[in-house]
Amino acid sequence: MKKIKSALISVYHKEGLELIIKELSEKGVQLISTGGTHDYIKELGYEVTKVEDITDYPSILGGRVKTIHPKIFGGILSRRHKKEDREQIAHYTIPEIDLVIVDLYPFEETVASGASQKNIIEKIDIGGISLIRAAAKNYKDVVVVPSSAYYEQFLTIFNNKGGCTDLTDRHFFAGAAFNVSSHYDTAIFNFFNTEYKHSTFKQSFIEGKTLRYGENPHQKGFYYGSLTEVFEQIHGKEISYNNLLDLDAAINLINEFKTTTFAILKHNNACGIASRKELSKAYEAALAGDPISAFGGVLITNKTIGPRTAEKINKLFFEIIAAPGFEKKSLEILKQKKNRVILHLKSTCFKNLSSKSVLNGVLVQEKDNITETENDFKTVTFKTPQSREIEDLVFANKIVKHTKSNAIVLVKGQQLLASGTGQTSRVDALKQAIEKAKENGFSLSGAVMASDAFFPFPDCVELAHQAGITAVIQPGGSINDQASIDYCNNRGMAMVMTGNRHFKH
Repeated sequence: MKKIKSALISVYHKEGLELIIKELSEKGVQLISTGGTHDYIKELGYEVTKVEDITDYPSILGGRVKTIHPKIFGGILSRRHKKEDREQIAHYTIPEIDLVIVDLYPFEETVASGASQKNIIEKIDIGGISLIRAAAKNYKDVVVVPSSAYYEQFLTIFNNKGGCTDLTDRHFFAGAAFNVSSHYDTAIFNFFNTEYKHSTFKQSFIEGKTLRYGENPHQKGFYYGSLTEVFEQIHGKEISYNNLLDLDAAINLINEFKTTTFAILKHNNACGIASRKELSKAYEAALAGDPISAFGGVLITNKTIGPRTAEKINKLFFEIIAAPGFEKKSLEILKQKKNRVILHLKSTCFKNLSSKSVLNGVLVQEKDNITETENDFKTVTFKTPQSREIEDLVFANKIVKHTKSNAIVLVKGQQLLASGTGQTSRVDALKQAIEKAKENGFSLSGAVMASDAFFPFPDCVELAHQAGITAVIQPGGSINDQASIDYCNNRGMAMVMTGNRHFKH
């Protein structure tokens, strides 16, 4: 056990600090501070020594240099058990420092606020990060509180142990310190590496949680990040690993639509989605797309859910419902099932990079942010799609972009009729979609087809024509494109190309 006799305090956020100052002072701990933190402690009415009074140097360079001095870092880094260290700090009149409390400049928050380059650079903490690392390195003698997130935890230990800490406590806080400092440095590096000039991958998440399990019950699962930035959980059981995968797919899909749209997903793919003027009608059309697969699925919409829609949804067994809002009566209806997860979606700006672990490494790519509109269509057949078909082609192309490859999507009247997902053959994907549509009682006469990649042979457009499909959207790019175009021309079908493939694996 080591008693805390002196503490250096230099923090940006003062919230929660007052109680620590009070407890430290009442136990006779000497307080050392500088700048705004020193003034804050003085205003609270407690005795505090200025760093400048120890170093005999003022704060210089506009506050850039305050604590970086041998008389400060010597007091933190001195090894109490080493005779040589004790002799040196005595010779140079260096006071030992037993506790370091730091809360760094808010670099990430400053970047996120859209601040100027000058302001961002000034929020790169130098002294604070050095204090944290020094105190953590010397954890056998010094305890470090590396951010305001640890104030309460430190205070509990300090009070319970009579103003002392043991080696286990100091080791824990040292780990926390390097967690904070490495995360901080990662954020700074990524700010400077926005053009990817340095071929280095660095990601850091300061928050994390243990999930019930991973993809299967025998696998451990974890999530790192801040889910509260994306949604607020209003009701229901703990969200699982697979739920999070489905939610990621669902949110990315629904963000493609501005008009009133409802989607139902299963295993990251849409099994039902439709756009209508009324949300309840959109839900009914989405459910009709595949009512069997909808069982146990994830439901999502881009509009506030009212009682009429909630009553209809409540008849279905599902895992999650996510929406930007819920009317009070709707929540009363939906909360009738205690395990049903209800999520209030927030407006979130997602990062432009996605990553995936592969072969003991990481694959990183820019997200597929291209969403084609009618202006991006190039009609390659004699027949031009009708206005109704164009609307459906745009709709279908958004869905196929978010469907596992090889993917085929069939749409009519802004409603997903069926899709073929994750097939090794594009022909098999189409056959799967046609069969699924028939099973659910849909006529494909006048429907449109979307493909995530080009047709190497005309077999897909031939099957589509035989099923009644009248218009096709695909990227194009095959050396054999003309064969599919010729078939469409000979059968009076319309085909547009976008020039953009949308593989999703």
